[in-house]
Amino acid sequence: MEPTLVVLAAGMGSRYGGLKQVDPVGPSGEAILDYSVFDAHRAGFGKVVFIIRKDFEDVFKEKVGAKYEGLLPVEYAFQDINDLPPPYTVPSERAKPWGTAHAIRAARNVVREPFAAINADDFYGRDAFAKLGAFLKGPVPADALLHFAMVGYRLDLTLSDNGSVARGICQVTDSGTLSGVTEMTKLVRTPSGAENREDPAAPVVLTGRERVSMNLWGFTPALFDALEERFPAWLAANADKPKSEWYIPFVVDELIHEGRATVDVLPTDSRWFGVTYREDKPFVVSEIAKLVAAGEYPPSLFPA
Repeated sequence: MEPTLVVLAAGMGSRYGGLKQVDPVGPSGEAILDYSVFDAHRAGFGKVVFIIRKDFEDVFKEKVGAKYEGLLPVEYAFQDINDLPPPYTVPSERAKPWGTAHAIRAARNVVREPFAAINADDFYGRDAFAKLGAFLKGPVPADALLHFAMVGYRLDLTLSDNGSVARGICQVTDSGTLSGVTEMTKLVRTPSGAENREDPAAPVVLTGRERVSMNLWGFTPALFDALEERFPAWLAANADKPKSEWYIPFVVDELIHEGRATVDVLPTDSRWFGVTYREDKPFVVSEIAKLVAAGEYPPSLFPA
């Protein structure tokens, strides 16, 4: 069965400004997510599902979805702040949807096959999609566990030169499965690797070779049942907090620690990059140009 690519594209870039999901970075006007779809397609993914908001559906379909006609099927699902299980309703002070787990949950009625979930504004690289595609197309062990995967990037290949970043530092077992994730929110590059400067008086020194999660996940449709099961309990504890978000790594971590899921960490030396800050864009444009010059990508992903 061909896996599906689920692209989380409902967020607006608050720090970057504007709808950065459609901002051109390639030599022929390609957006970052165009490279993800291209890489997924050549890794054997058979469909793409975009998770977007209804208010920019028309512009997104015009500027993004229309490009893929003839390449692979495209479907849409909508992250809606009001998409809650009964009896919950949106508090009056709530202004934004409920996070990445809520966004993935929005695809529950259109995805019936193994799938990868990615951020729309991150560049993941060809090797990452090839490894995740091979995992999703592989046999599923005949047991009662949920079998998921996560692509693990080297920390030093994910840092920005324009400010601190947040990353999930992964703990990996000897068998290559994820045992935990430590969130670090003030990571900066240093000459010897990296430091987490959440406490400036006592920075955490890192080598830069640690594996980190960049939210490139591989799931089976059984995830949707787990999300439906867990969402009411999360809402009971968090619905009254206007800025609380239900993140997919938190859900995965809970399932691991409950003994209900295993997550294979698929190491890659692909360079991750994204436009976290507006100042990051020239670097992204330059890196993609280098990949095109090296023959990794054609000069135009969508030739006329």
